Amino acid sequence: MHPTAVAALAAFVTGLGLGLGLIVAIGAQNAFVLRQGLRREHVAAVVGFCLAADAVLIVAGVAGVAAALGQRPWLARTLALAGGVFLVVYGARALLRARHARGLDAASAAGAPGLRDTLGRAAAFTLLNPHVYLDTVLLVGNVGARQPGALRAVFALGAICASLLWFSLLGFGARWLAPWFARPRAWQVLDLLTGATLLVLGLRLLPQALA
Repeated sequence: MHPTAVAALAAFVTGLGLGLGLIVAIGAQNAFVLRQGLRREHVAAVVGFCLAADAVLIVAGVAGVAAALGQRPWLARTLALAGGVFLVVYGARALLRARHARGLDAASAAGAPGLRDTLGRAAAFTLLNPHVYLDTVLLVGNVGARQPGALRAVFALGAICASLLWFSLLGFGARWLAPWFARPRAWQVLDLLTGATLLVLGLRLLPQALA
């Protein structure tokens, strides 16, 4: 194999591996995508939005925004405060939902939020989450910025493919779990786990923002 091709493959695999290592975790955004996939509500739009947001942030980070943000600690503090409040509110709402046992008919969209409202929530879970910027802009951006020349674009493509694989699995793969989540107890467990996760993340962010 030509040395240039080997270098490009190595950069792509590095971006893919780093992207998967950062994104495959329990978090607010992932919980939201999973929930939409289970309910089969605007899945393609949510997956597409999250992928597009990651792609923009990754490209921006590799292009050098990481260094610029590193010089503005007040911006990170503002993002942490907004994200912490948002996560605490939605975590509390998820715990309240868990108080009432109910099954889920995944094929039914009755009472489902509209596309605009759903995308608004996706934007909030994505853009108000400081960890998204930490992962995509700062961490991926810093590693990608060290790639020589044109390999930066290849690295960024690998990281974007990681987001594509993960969000597609969460959104479109969740339908295979729908029969299990037709059970009221399973849905309560999901709401409890989601609510606890969001509250923990939010309560960890708020002290950092207010310090």
